[in-house]
Amino acid sequence: MIVTIDGVAASGKSSVASGVARALNIPYLSSGLLYRAATWAALSQQLPLTDAAPLLSLLKGWEADGTPLTLRPLPEGNEIWVGGQNVTDLLHTTEVDAHVSAAAQLPELRAWVDAQLHKVSPPFVAEGRDMGTAVFPGAQAKFYLEASPRVRAQRRVQERPQDLESVEAALRLRDERDARQSAPAADAVHIDTGSGTLEQIIAQVLSHLPAAPTG
Repeated sequence: MIVTIDGVAASGKSSVASGVARALNIPYLSSGLLYRAATWAALSQQLPLTDAAPLLSLLKGWEADGTPLTLRPLPEGNEIWVGGQNVTDLLHTTEVDAHVSAAAQLPELRAWVDAQLHKVSPPFVAEGRDMGTAVFPGAQAKFYLEASPRVRAQRRVQERPQDLESVEAALRLRDERDARQSAPAADAVHIDTGSGTLEQIIAQVLSHLPAAPTG
């Protein structure tokens, strides 16, 4: 089984996907973390985010050197490794926040991210922006998470100290930039994550999953 969980930035996709994956005892895949990793790689090497070619050359070069950028889909939280180094903690910064949308607009980079995700054999929970529409359109269960910009901004400032108003403004701008790729699948179940606790949202997702076959 493949479960897709899409939604806008800071809607709780990773937390919900992780909780659902733990409940089902299967991995979850964070496409957003891969985009963050690619953005971090470009910024660390001072590469432009207007052209995918230099970035893809860097990523393929790391792979050829035996130090590939790799997603480890652990149920308790995904990790990004470059060779033997865990770089996950470097991916959640204000600088990466400000540039990841630009990176995600590059079709060639999107194809690279999709290829990394398709290397993983199901069952799994996949979270992102277009998991249910472009990446795993045949998924058996699809969800789309929503919440107001203010609620999402309040969550983000709890993760790292920033000004609430500026964070909310940045999220609204990102919503505009990501509108096309964040469109929900026609058959997705919509859930407002601002209307309940994390445990309640996870339970709501689980209640919509198809029952396992018996007999």
